[in-house]
Amino acid sequence: MDAPHTGFVADSLDRRIISALQIDGRASWHRVATALGEPERTVARRGTRLLDSGLVRIGAMAVRGRSTVVGVRCAPGRARVVATALARRPDCVFAHVLTGTWDCVAEVQCPRDRLAGLVMDELPGLPGVVRTLTLPVLRHVRTIREWHAGLLTAAEIAALTDGTPATTGPADPLPTFDGPGELPRPDRLLVNALAEDGRCTYDELARVCGVSEATARRRLGALRREGRVRVRAVIEPLLLGLPVEAVLWVRAVPAAVDTVTSALAESPHVRYVSFVTGERQLLVLTAFPDEAALHEFVTRSSWLRETASVDVSLVLGSLKRGGMLAPWLRG
Repeated sequence: MDAPHTGFVADSLDRRIISALQIDGRASWHRVATALGEPERTVARRGTRLLDSGLVRIGAMAVRGRSTVVGVRCAPGRARVVATALARRPDCVFAHVLTGTWDCVAEVQCPRDRLAGLVMDELPGLPGVVRTLTLPVLRHVRTIREWHAGLLTAAEIAALTDGTPATTGPADPLPTFDGPGELPRPDRLLVNALAEDGRCTYDELARVCGVSEATARRRLGALRREGRVRVRAVIEPLLLGLPVEAVLWVRAVPAAVDTVTSALAESPHVRYVSFVTGERQLLVLTAFPDEAALHEFVTRSSWLRETASVDVSLVLGSLKRGGMLAPWLRG
């Protein structure tokens, strides 16, 4: 599997700019510079370089239904093919190739009335699939859009979130929609434009959608508040000095699930936590500077006292993150 980016070393300021864009991918360079206490010209130059290089991508994704995590065991030599097929689904949020029991893991947005078709027809019909595991998400605790690796202070985060501090513990349940909820044509055009460039200006959005700039601004704001559209900064954790990614399948003592999820959500190494159906209630996506740090996390963390088991799978490659295909799959 191709390496996403090599030869680029992000320094501390680059990483802080990236973290700011993870909080608000559409924040102006002036707002980012003010929040970080850095010269605007420096922030604009560094940020523009990151975006132009493709190391950081800002995109939007329409919410198409409730989330379901899919695990797939593949025939020998077919993991790349199956993961690519999953990643190319327009309703796929992320797709990773793993070590361990399951060769691939993905999250898809599937209205509950279509779940039976996904389980019985669509997934088994993928060439190379030997066995599947489907885990409807009952509650998102943290998604990638809430993760910024602990590189910013509470004051800096507040400055990037209109003065409302981002939570570090379990978030309120994210908005979900059972039906496809077809958007009006101007809104679909708006989302499609943002999917290609999440930082395009309101003037550009207005011209694409055939509406006024004020209308484009108002419609995007409403869609984001309603949870119908999510604007995300998509990066490789390697860029933040966290090259070792792992998926944890955590089985917590039922009475202690909230305690475990709160502890997990406080860790800067935890990028994603969802409460799912099945034998192991928590799916956790993590990133670490090295394997020793991963080992420490899964053997000595305080939350382990309330868990019955933790299965660890290393991420071998990512074909989709935040609804955006890996660069080598685009085209």
